[in-house]
Amino acid sequence: MTEKEYTKLAQDMQPKSPVVKDCFHAFWIGGLICLVGQLLLNGYGALGMAKENASTAASMTLVALSALLTGLSWYDDMAKHAGAGTLVPITGFANAIAAPAVEYQTEGFVLGVAAKMFTIAGPVIVYGLSAGVVYGLIYWLYTSVI
Repeated sequence: MTEKEYTKLAQDMQPKSPVVKDCFHAFWIGGLICLVGQLLLNGYGALGMAKENASTAASMTLVALSALLTGLSWYDDMAKHAGAGTLVPITGFANAIAAPAVEYQTEGFVLGVAAKMFTIAGPVIVYGLSAGVVYGLIYWLYTSVI
């Protein structure tokens, strides 16, 4: 069997991906997460919070809900249907931090939960902090020279 024949055989054997269905589920579940965030924002605003404080409270609530759903393993069930729709930045990041912590809780608090919590999110945090320092230095140099 030649390499070309093997490639054709492998392509014929692999299941076809339901792209339209996957995109639809990602769209409506991701949209539902965003809707919950907007409802939280409006609700906190209706309680008399300033817009900035309401935004912070809504973000904190979304992070807490995402971590709770991850701990109950409902977030993973939702992600099986939604795919990329659950990667809405704040909830996806909270899930990325909470999932390894839940997975390694049997190894103890320090070596399990605390050590593994930043396995996935650690590089994101390091990059964000590093970029913030670099941008801050550039801004400081720009504003002090001018």
